[in-house]
Amino acid sequence: MKTMWSAAAIGAAFVLGFLVRGVVPGEPVVQAQSARVFELRTYTAPDGKLEELHKRFRDHTLRIFKNHGMENIAYFKPQDAPLSQNTLIYVIAHKSRDAAKASWAAFQADPEWQKVANDSQKNGKIVAKVESVFLDPTDYSPMK
Repeated sequence: MKTMWSAAAIGAAFVLGFLVRGVVPGEPVVQAQSARVFELRTYTAPDGKLEELHKRFRDHTLRIFKNHGMENIAYFKPQDAPLSQNTLIYVIAHKSRDAAKASWAAFQADPEWQKVANDSQKNGKIVAKVESVFLDPTDYSPMK
């Protein structure tokens, strides 16, 4: 458990550091709406299912998130084992905490998502555990 929290903290620090610097060296970081709330999510896949989870995100989930007002910020794979073998970490943004709640409810009720989720799990579950942390940018954060 301690390893998972450490990995999530390292992942969050990396994500935030990356975003502070900007995507392209020398380019200014785009200032966004200050009311946004960020959500750091960590998914743990059962043994041998991580690539199926990546495929579902790559082929469907990001697009469906966007359809429901969730802003895709960044997706990460840990570099080192054992987390590199079963963990997906990502950050999405919402207009507010209330908007996040509404977006997640709409996403879960979406018939397309339900079909994608069912189809992707015909050979067994591809997510064993989900952790979510909502984050507010600090007053000195370049990204808000």
